[in-house]
Amino acid sequence: MNTAPFRVSGRNLASSGAMVAAGGTCLHRGASLMDADANMNCTKRRPEEATSKMDVPGTITATSIPSVTAKGNAETEVHATDKINYVPKWRWPDLAVQLFIHIGCIYGFYLIFTSVKMLTTLWAFVVVYASGFGITAGAHRLWSHRAYKAKWPLRLLLVTLFTVSGQRHVYQWALDHRVHHKYSETNADPHDARRGFLFSHVGWLVLTPHPEVEEKRKSVDMSDLEADPIVMWQKRLYVPLFAIFVIAIPVLVPWYYWDEGLWQSFWVLFNFRFCVTLNIAFFVNSIAHMWGNRPYDKHISPVENFAVSMAALGEGWHNYHHVFPYDYKTAELGHYSLNLTTAFIDFFTWLGWAYDCKTVSEEMIRRRVHRSGDGSHNLWGWGDRDIPEEDLHDLETRSPCKDQ
Repeated sequence: MNTAPFRVSGRNLASSGAMVAAGGTCLHRGASLMDADANMNCTKRRPEEATSKMDVPGTITATSIPSVTAKGNAETEVHATDKINYVPKWRWPDLAVQLFIHIGCIYGFYLIFTSVKMLTTLWAFVVVYASGFGITAGAHRLWSHRAYKAKWPLRLLLVTLFTVSGQRHVYQWALDHRVHHKYSETNADPHDARRGFLFSHVGWLVLTPHPEVEEKRKSVDMSDLEADPIVMWQKRLYVPLFAIFVIAIPVLVPWYYWDEGLWQSFWVLFNFRFCVTLNIAFFVNSIAHMWGNRPYDKHISPVENFAVSMAALGEGWHNYHHVFPYDYKTAELGHYSLNLTTAFIDFFTWLGWAYDCKTVSEEMIRRRVHRSGDGSHNLWGWGDRDIPEEDLHDLETRSPCKDQ
C-alpha cells in the first residue's frame, strides 16, 4: 500500500499502503537500506530459492538462479550477468518527516499513559479506523482495482476519509498500487519486498525509486481516475486538504469539545494516530508478503496473514488478493469480523450507493489453485487487458450487486 502525507521540494514525504505490496526473493537479504541495489537482480521466487554473489559495491552479478517458466512449470537455469548501476540515495526531507512522525509517536504514546484524557485516546482510534476505510474501500478496492462502482456520495465520503489518513492523494496512491500489482516482484515494483522487510515497510518512502518504477508509472492507464472529478479535485487541493483533515480537525476536536490540552492533543492525534495508521498500512507491504501461507499461489510472496487482516480491516488475505485483485472482497472465506471492509461495501450496496461488485466463482478459484501460479497475479485490477479470457468471461457473468 502507498502512504505519503505531503511534499517538500516536490517529493512525497510519507506514504503507505489499501494498506498493499508485492514481495519475492532477495539475492542479498542482509543488505541495508542503502545497499538496496544489491537486491535488484532477482527472479520471481521466494526467498529460500534465491542465491546471489556480490562483486563490486553498487553492482550485483547473479548466477544459477532457479526459475519456473510460465508454461509447463519446467525448471530452467537463469544466468544473469548484467551489472546494476542503480544506487539508491536518501531522500532527506522524506526521512526527516518519517523520523518526526515516529519519534513523536513514542512521545504521544507516553502522554496517553500520563496526562491525556481517555476520550482523547478513544478519539484517536476512532480516527485511525474511520480513515482506514478510506484506504481499504476507497483508494484500494474502488479506485486502484475498480472492484466495484460507487455513486458520488460514497466517493465523496471515501475521498474525505482517505484524506484524513494522510496517505497522499488518491491518484498517486492508486498509480503506485497499480504499478505494484502489474509489476510485482520486479525492479518496477515501488515497494519490492525482495529488497527486504525494512525497504518494503518504510524504506521505499525515504530512498529514490528504481528507474524502472519511474518508467512504468508512465505506462499505466489512469484515464478512469482522470475522468473522476472527485479524485481530481482532491489531487488539485491536496495540500490545504491535508492541513484541514489530517492536522486541524483531529487535533482540535479534543481541545474544543472536552478541554484537552492542545499540546497533548497534537502529539496524540497527529503523531501517534498518524504513525499507527501508516504502520498498519506498511504491514500489508511487508509482513503480508513474508509470513503466512499461500493457498492460491505458492510461487509468489504475498501470504494470508490473520493478524494483518484484523489490523487492516480485511487487507491481510494477500495471497488471494494478488491472485484475484479484481475481487471486491479481497478474500475467499471469512466472516465480516475478519474483513470489515467487505461489510462496509456491502452496507453501501444495500443502501444503493455501491454496485457492480466483482467477485470470483468457486470454479475460477479451483482453476487457479490447480494451476498454482502461472502469472495471473500480474494484474492491477478490473480492466487490465491481460486478464485471461476465460476469467474475464466468468467475471462478466457474475456480480452480486445489481448494476445501476
